Parts: sequence; C-alpha cells; structure tokens
Amino acid sequence: METKRKYMNPYLAGVLLGLLILASFFLTREGLGASGAFKRVVAKIQTYTMKQHVQNPESNAYHYVEDGKNPLKNRLVFMVVGMFAGGFISGAVHNRLKIKLEHNPNIKSRTRIITAVIGGVLFGIGASFARGCTSGAGLNGMGILATSGFVTVAFIFGTGYIFAYFFRKLWL
Repeated sequence: METKRKYMNPYLAGVLLGLLILASFFLTREGLGASGAFKRVVAKIQTYTMKQHVQNPESNAYHYVEDGKNPLKNRLVFMVVGMFAGGFISGAVHNRLKIKLEHNPNIKSRTRIITAVIGGVLFGIGASFARGCTSGAGLNGMGILATSGFVTVAFIFGTGYIFAYFFRKLWL
C-alpha cells in the first residue's frame, strides 16, 4: 500500500511567499520575478548573435548590457538558478525525481507536449507585454499595495479559470 505524500500547506506556503517578497523589498529595494532573469539570458545570447541590435540604445537588450555590464550577474538570474537547484534537491530528498508526463488517457502525449509548449510561449509573450511575469507584475504589485498588482492577479486568475474550462481535457 502506497502512503500518501505530504506537501506543504498551501496557505502556509502563500504566507511564506508573501513574507519572502516583503523581505526582498526590504533587503534589495526590488521585488522578485523570473521573467527578468530570462530576459537577461536572452540579452547575453544577443551579445553574441546580434551585436548591432544590442548596441542600439533603443533596444531592450541595451539596458541589460550598457556600460559593459554582464546581464547574467544579476540577483534574479541567481534566484532562478537557485529555484531550479532547490527544486531538484527537494525532489531528490523526498524521492520525487522522475520524468513523467501526466495527461488525459484520451489524448496523445504529443498533443499534451505541444499544447504545453504553446501555453508556455503565450504566457512568456504575455509576461513580456505586461513587463513582468506573475510574480513580478502581480505579487510584487500587491506587495506594495499597487492597484495594478491587484488588477493583474485578478486577470491572471480570471482568465486562467475561463481557459481552464476549455482546455481541462488536456490534463484531466
């Protein structure tokens, strides 16, 4: 008989996340956000592949590399690396490391992978338009009691619920 695995209480996890964001503002004067790390990785790649674009003061990548800055030497990049390392360590310690694709038995694995990639790309594009991911635009905004943060989170969850109704068969 398999024993049920215990996970952290989601309410406690939410409180801890809120405290982490407040600590980030207190210690660094900035919030948290994963999309900023990925933008810096793209800017670094562009320094090798699109040098003229990066040197243009009107390009987004220019702001990450101006004055000879290495865009990878940023706390957000280290934060994302730490998240991946922490997740891997947690999975190893709790014996949850496995490659597994969960999906509805009525759809093919290929369909699930393709729709997951499309969803990830669309979310990335949305984060770029919003000038931040869920954490950056929503949680940080709520952490400083900005109206935009509350509106962002309401729209993220609202549209998530609406689209989940139509796409739920891809994972249930």
